[in-house]
Amino acid sequence: MKRLDRFILKSYLGPLVMTFFISLFILLMQFLWKYIDDLVGKGLEWYVIVKLLFYASSTFVPLALPLSILLSSLMMFGNLGEHYELVSIKAAGISLSRIMRPLIIVSIFISALAFYFSNVILPIANLKFLSLLYDVREKKLAFNLKEGVFYNGIEGFVIRIEKKEKDGNTIRSVMVYDHTKHQGNISLTTAEWGKMELSPDKRFLVFRLYNGTNYEERVDLRGNELTHPFQRTRFTEQYQMFDLSAFQLTRTDESLFKKNYEMQNVRQLSHSIDSIKGVLAEGRKGNEIQYMNNLPFYKKMDTAKWKSTLSPVKFNPSVILNFPAHDRYTILETARNTARAAKQNLESSQDDIEIKSKLVYKHQIVYHKKFSFSIACFLLFFIGAPLGAIIRKGGLGMPAVVSTLFFILFWVISFMGEKYAAQGVVPPWQGIWFSSAVLMPIGIFLTVKATNDASLLDIDAWIRFFSKFVKGSGHKS
Repeated sequence: MKRLDRFILKSYLGPLVMTFFISLFILLMQFLWKYIDDLVGKGLEWYVIVKLLFYASSTFVPLALPLSILLSSLMMFGNLGEHYELVSIKAAGISLSRIMRPLIIVSIFISALAFYFSNVILPIANLKFLSLLYDVREKKLAFNLKEGVFYNGIEGFVIRIEKKEKDGNTIRSVMVYDHTKHQGNISLTTAEWGKMELSPDKRFLVFRLYNGTNYEERVDLRGNELTHPFQRTRFTEQYQMFDLSAFQLTRTDESLFKKNYEMQNVRQLSHSIDSIKGVLAEGRKGNEIQYMNNLPFYKKMDTAKWKSTLSPVKFNPSVILNFPAHDRYTILETARNTARAAKQNLESSQDDIEIKSKLVYKHQIVYHKKFSFSIACFLLFFIGAPLGAIIRKGGLGMPAVVSTLFFILFWVISFMGEKYAAQGVVPPWQGIWFSSAVLMPIGIFLTVKATNDASLLDIDAWIRFFSKFVKGSGHKS
């Protein structure tokens, strides 16, 4: 490897790694801001939060990597241009295409790695992330008993304490309502003071209550509706246990999430798409058969002829006069009910077909995104590198602004294409690849301009160009 190639690679890989982790960090902060309410106050272990953030950051790679490639390539060539290193290299007879050659090889390698990541690693990361996020969001808030507030976080009980001592375990003026029988406030326990303790396995909360009374309405006795029996029991010391298993993080079986399209690779997506299309074909065929069975006149006709000759049925009121008067109402009511049932069945089948059709679109969207992700990484390099050579500004100032604008353009086009594809407005491959189709001519244009040393951002050059255009128009007139 020549010294120039080593210099170019060293100048590129450093900003690439830096901008990648900066982009990943920003996206991770956005995730925390979105789900902060689902994470705070649940007593999650530190390793659970670390795992969740790690899996979340893995799912953000398809956004962070293209942005980092665009920004780093723009920064690198902008630095070379700003410090006149690019001019010196060109003065030595080395063209811009030769300077970009090692980076093109690196970009091809990154694109291949991006496809491997989206096809193999990303489905696993999505599975781990979404399943863990689901369990975290379903977890109850951590047990937090406050003074003077009725606490109903433990299922079947309502607890109120007047005061909690500084040790965090001693409680005063305790009230415990037992709702486990689901019959209202029929059982109440009061105590002057008590102690809170956790069982060794931390599955149960134990109250040791002192100097209290149990109040209970005996609804289990015969004739309680008339006599309303009431029982009061005093105690010196009493133990009461509360199940805290609902406060622990319970992991859901990950196999329940594996059929989701975001957790599948290319081969699995192809199989799922074929399977759903087969179900759709059977559903449409069943609709046609069901419709034909409700139209006896067309039963003897072949399908092609039936489709071509089918027209709205016109009702002739005089037909009913051919039947006896006492049968006419029954015949009309039967026909009306049959028509309504057929319409409801067809509408239900049509809704099911639409749902499955959208499911096919979503599978196809994920399928094409695995390829478009790697191609976008390659195309964004051919936007950032020549643009950096034209702008000739390094650092995180101008390159960050320009790259952000291009990335927003890329993201908006991708988002709109994916949305239209999911709704069936455009085919999924068109919706997903439209952003790449927009980026490609931009990349070719910028590469040609940078290779030819065109003054794309030179205001004087643009003034001369429009002056010639205006003069040419004046001579023609």
